[in-house]
Amino acid sequence: MSFVRCAPVFILCITAPIAWTQASVKVDIKPSASDRPGPSRLQILPSGELIGRAVPIVELINLAYGVPDNPTPRLSSLPDWADHKRFDIEAKPSASLNLGGEEIPAQKRTMQKLIQGLLADCFDLALSVRTERIPVYVLSVAARGPKLESAAITSRECVLDTSPEGCHSFSPGFGHPLNGRAVDMSDLAHYLENWTDLPVVNRTGLRGLFNMHSQGWRPMKLPPPPPGTTGTGEEFLSLPDLPAVLAKFGLQLLRGQESQPVYTVERIHQPNTN
Repeated sequence: MSFVRCAPVFILCITAPIAWTQASVKVDIKPSASDRPGPSRLQILPSGELIGRAVPIVELINLAYGVPDNPTPRLSSLPDWADHKRFDIEAKPSASLNLGGEEIPAQKRTMQKLIQGLLADCFDLALSVRTERIPVYVLSVAARGPKLESAAITSRECVLDTSPEGCHSFSPGFGHPLNGRAVDMSDLAHYLENWTDLPVVNRTGLRGLFNMHSQGWRPMKLPPPPPGTTGTGEEFLSLPDLPAVLAKFGLQLLRGQESQPVYTVERIHQPNTN
């Protein structure tokens, strides 16, 4: 089976003209057995090892730069293949990073840098970025306080796992229910932005991982129906709206304006797997 083995990773921070260099890694990338829509899985272990199965590149960009998987004005000029082609990826640092010993915000910063380096080195990704002050939804705590259950696992046990029973991810379902066994508030804001009509910014001030379960809700913004189908969105009309679902957790969305990064893909290539 063909694969590409990438050179040591060097990460160029697009927000400053200074290069940030991560420890050398060994990366193997090969096309997934199928490009058909379906579940993918991406893990980052406490050691820093990255394991991906059937992962589209848009999912890596989603995690690396905090933009939605679904089409968004915050990311432009992404080629179609980055949505549809899927890859199996294994990347192993030359030395353990001990992510389990870091707090969640530090874990996420390291994770983003690792994935940014993978995208730059193996997919030749180059982005331009500008900051715009735009309308947003601000995710905040409601007047009576949060009603959230702490997760049974800790950030030491799970850095990232997008499987249904993983961490920092939500299980798929009708109406995109808020079902996650170990998610933080930035995960929630990021997930919601896929189906809201404005970006979502976390301003709850809540820390830690939570166990969330809810019914589905009416998306404010529906993604295009899958090829060959004629979905209208009427099937969602029986579901509650998002504010009602969030209220059960003691959370709310308020309209506001904030400065947000907006990215344009300047260059990206498929890896040479010959």
